[in-house]
Amino acid sequence: MMTYSATYIKLSFCLTFVFSLFLISVSGQETIDKTVATVSDGTRTELITLSDLHWQIALVPNLLINPPTSEDLNRALQAIIRQRLIALEAKRLPREEPKKEEIDNEIKRVLNLFSTTGEFIKRLQTVGFDSVQDENFQRMMKQRVSIEKYVDFRFRSFVVITPEDEKTYYRNVFTPDFRKQNKGRLLPSLDQMRERINEILTEQKVQSNIETFLDNARNRAEVNIISAV
Repeated sequence: MMTYSATYIKLSFCLTFVFSLFLISVSGQETIDKTVATVSDGTRTELITLSDLHWQIALVPNLLINPPTSEDLNRALQAIIRQRLIALEAKRLPREEPKKEEIDNEIKRVLNLFSTTGEFIKRLQTVGFDSVQDENFQRMMKQRVSIEKYVDFRFRSFVVITPEDEKTYYRNVFTPDFRKQNKGRLLPSLDQMRERINEILTEQKVQSNIETFLDNARNRAEVNIISAV
């Protein structure tokens, strides 16, 4: 899935030597972290560490984190590679830094995925964060907000859904699905469902555009998996 060049593979040996093992402080103890992968656009290189994978998993309810499964680690790795590819592209277009309110709202959004605040905080502490005010946690959430703002600017703001698009989705997708799942109930009209259908079609187009964008970004970038997880 990933593309590699001979030049970058040589560079990765240097990166591995310099970055693959380093000390971080977790719950007051010295712990060995390691670089799992690197993503580079030729100008900037983003490191993805094992801690990054654990942090990503901690934000998903019901996933094992102590220890995480290899499948979940690899899924987290692919998600972070996507994030870093977008982040590198976003840095080409300097924009206003996320505000504290935006970061707080993202934290609340993630918190709402969990059944209790205590469960959320416990998972954060399991992977080494002191609290939601932890510097590394705040940095991670800030990057998530920056990526989302770039996606809104780069993709969502340019999506156009036509009335014909809405009619086609209502006729070919919504109506048969509704009748299958709600036998005997009155079918809502297109006007009643228009706003929801517009949201669905917008997100579908955004996701399609992001996938095309990521395919092109991978062709321009160098992604190197240094350590299997």
